Amino acid sequence: MAAVGERSVGMSCRSGRLWSRVVLLAVWMCSTAADQTEEYLKREHSLSKPYQGVGSSSSSLWDLMGSVLVTPQYVRLTPDLQSTQGAVWNRMPCYLRDWELQVHFKVHGQGKKNLNGDGFAIWFTKDRMQAGSVFGSKNNFVGLGVFVDTYPNEEKQHERIFPYVSAMVSNGSLSYDHTRDGRSTELGGCTAMVRNLNHDTFFVIRYVKRRLTIMIDIDGKQEWKDCLDVAGVRLPRGYYFGASAATGDLSDNHDIISLKLYQLTVERTPAEEKMDKEVFIPSVDNMKLPGMDDHEESMSGFALFLIIFFSLIGMIFVGVILLIVYNKWHESSRKHFY
Repeated sequence: MAAVGERSVGMSCRSGRLWSRVVLLAVWMCSTAADQTEEYLKREHSLSKPYQGVGSSSSSLWDLMGSVLVTPQYVRLTPDLQSTQGAVWNRMPCYLRDWELQVHFKVHGQGKKNLNGDGFAIWFTKDRMQAGSVFGSKNNFVGLGVFVDTYPNEEKQHERIFPYVSAMVSNGSLSYDHTRDGRSTELGGCTAMVRNLNHDTFFVIRYVKRRLTIMIDIDGKQEWKDCLDVAGVRLPRGYYFGASAATGDLSDNHDIISLKLYQLTVERTPAEEKMDKEVFIPSVDNMKLPGMDDHEESMSGFALFLIIFFSLIGMIFVGVILLIVYNKWHESSRKHFY
């Protein structure tokens, strides 16, 4: 009898453990499903295989510029040739408040060690389709630029190993300094050894609650590693996503395999909703961008002018009303007297 009792107790314990595992699995599946529902792929802002019609039809959502080559496997921004530029730009402005852009890319070429360049950039900017000196796109841009810089231009690098990923926010008054690899204007960054790898390479740009985060996955382990995390980044809505690349005396193939934009559903408290107001000029909290003070002063001067102007108009209007009332009263008093 004791043996039977022990077996029944053992069976009940095992069934209890099995039931607990089932419950935990169900909870995990539910939480996973909930997480998935918080992300929505926005196809109108995404670029992926087989790139049907990209840049070649009026119905395409993407425009091409420069030396871009579109194949069924990748969009090559620049070939491994000297002095080339290329870009691909989304035609649709993005009005999402919280988003995540996953970038699948490949940088490869014949150059070894530092004999390669220059790199590529991912953009979220006010203007699009404008060639220039910053990795194939315009300088003094308005918005966000994320740079994968593969060649060190500054001779004395202080604790920085290339290739290097960095980010920059500009209101149009900042210039990207190539001679210093953008060091003076960057928000931060990290080393990313991305060249000539046999496995897939990714990085992700996330913008949530005015917080800009960049993570990389370049080791083939399907693990994200932190690269940059900056709070208080204020980006207007209605800007355009794009990617560009450039080569100089040194070169590389810069391939975009996919750009996938996800809308993120994020809960906000009433206080966060109140603080998270629409912005019209890119800025970073606690970081004064050149031109911001001048803009604020000009706005303050204009506001003061409007206040004085409308105050004078109001005083004149009130004076006229009082004069009319006085004349009416005076005329009425004279008639009453006679």
